[in-house]
Amino acid sequence: MKIAYIASQVTLPGTPGRRDDAFEHDYMMDALRPAFEARGLTIVDVAWDDPDADWSSYGAAIIGTTWDYWDRQEEFLATLDRIGKATRLYNPVDLVRWNIHKTYLRDLEARGARLIPTVWLDKADAASAAGAFDTLQADDLVFKRQVGAGADGQHRLKRGEPVPDMPHAMMVQPFLPTIQSEGEYSFIFIGGEFCHALVKRAVPGDYRIQSKYGGTETPVDPPADDLSEASAIIAMLDEAPLYARVDMVRREDGRLLLMELEAIEPYLYPVEGPRLGDMIAEAVRQRLETTPAQ
Repeated sequence: MKIAYIASQVTLPGTPGRRDDAFEHDYMMDALRPAFEARGLTIVDVAWDDPDADWSSYGAAIIGTTWDYWDRQEEFLATLDRIGKATRLYNPVDLVRWNIHKTYLRDLEARGARLIPTVWLDKADAASAAGAFDTLQADDLVFKRQVGAGADGQHRLKRGEPVPDMPHAMMVQPFLPTIQSEGEYSFIFIGGEFCHALVKRAVPGDYRIQSKYGGTETPVDPPADDLSEASAIIAMLDEAPLYARVDMVRREDGRLLLMELEAIEPYLYPVEGPRLGDMIAEAVRQRLETTPAQ
């Protein structure tokens, strides 16, 4: 049986204009292929917008490195709707639709998650940015797209600095120095079960921890309290997704704050988590046995 790993034109090998961080796609495929083959399954990477893709020919489809959807949101969601009607889709489109807009964080806060204080701006301009500084009582803020990933369109501004063009709805948070002094933690869960954790650190002078900005990753064995904090976020969902990544940063009192719950197309760091391929393949195998085909 074939399983689709849904990618994008900008992450597939050999495509023009391939993203600088598309090697992460290769790492994922290197981890998944042997694990799926060991279970009699073949995983194939295919772009989500491939007009020739026959999604019904796959026993399941896993959303993977679809790292261009944020500028084509409606087209992406409509495509996932079609895929979900043709085969089993992981994660399901209803979860994707909820998770695609970062206002999902407000839902999780209502369920008990601790967040970085946030101002939500439908329009980010000089006036609304000045208001965010006042509301958050901070002089150093990070502006993030409400629909986006990988720090694309993200800006760190200090009070009084010129406000760049931000054509998208934004979320605004105080800059936390621990992102530079300690790093950002990622906890990876497969089928609700903890797989591995790592800390991501930016290069000196930067705060963005993504690999395309020079960020580095180190596996960690999280203390029980930290793992409990991350596990509690997964438990807030109605059901455990096939995969999810919980990104957290530590506040000054030592407690972790939720930055993101990534349930659409997160990179899952297989190099730092050698169990990842087997855990995903086994979780898919079990779901194939228990979930009827479309």
